[in-house]
Amino acid sequence: MNDLTDIPHDHNIKFASLDTNSVYSKIPTKYLMTNLRKLCEVHNIDDRTTQEIIRIAQNLVGQNYFRFQDIICAQNEGLAMGAPKPSILSEVYLQYLENITIYELLIKHRAEGYFRYVDDILVIYKDDKTNIHRVLEDFNNLVPSIKFNLEKEQNNKISFLDITITKNHDGLPFEIYRKPSATDITIPNDSCHPREHKTATIRYCSRIKTYTLATESRQKERYNIRQILVNNKYDASSLKKFNKEKIQRQNNQKQKWEKFSYVGKETRFIKKLFKSTNVKVAFTTDKTSGKRLARNSPQQV
Repeated sequence: MNDLTDIPHDHNIKFASLDTNSVYSKIPTKYLMTNLRKLCEVHNIDDRTTQEIIRIAQNLVGQNYFRFQDIICAQNEGLAMGAPKPSILSEVYLQYLENITIYELLIKHRAEGYFRYVDDILVIYKDDKTNIHRVLEDFNNLVPSIKFNLEKEQNNKISFLDITITKNHDGLPFEIYRKPSATDITIPNDSCHPREHKTATIRYCSRIKTYTLATESRQKERYNIRQILVNNKYDASSLKKFNKEKIQRQNNQKQKWEKFSYVGKETRFIKKLFKSTNVKVAFTTDKTSGKRLARNSPQQV
């Protein structure tokens, strides 16, 4: 939002988003090792470390195994979904594309701005300089396996990530965007989860203080948060408690954290033992829906 407001305001400016589905499984892994090697060269990584990075990456890319209906399958192309490695390796590949080809493409089409988060891209352009459909065509020709979808602004508005960008005579006001499929479900206040987890859900809902919002949008978001709290059996004072705890958390940023499984009052007693130290205690719980609903494996006869 700060970067967008730095762009000189012009009523001719347009917004469009480019996104792709399942980018991880579309990454051409055969080029990844070359990209990694060039990245190491740019950062002056010594040969021995470079070889180790390449070897580790090759092992990770080759371990594309997953389970489907009790059958072990191997994914022949792309990166595995749901594993830790794809986010790093796909970012390496996409940044390589940006530095080698996308940069030249944006200059060619005289784009005003470009922002990317994972596989979501926002392009700022002017109709009299840039044909956004030609931009889409060039993007779709970058990599045969990766195809982008175009969404243009409607009625001077476009939603990107979790914000809605609006164009008016005064500039670019922002609002919090929630998808039509979004629900108000969070950890209920009457659940057996630790209080810290419930506080975290409230903190997750609130972007009032961290986002640059107009007064009207800020009030609207405050109402939405209160409604979410009510729907999950929280009272109005929960938001005040959240604000207080957030200040305390900011004052204790240098403290260390330890993790304990939450079992009830016994865990609370352990937390009190650390009260006079610089160690903060975080609670975890194993009471997940997946474990509650998991079927027992059939007995072997």
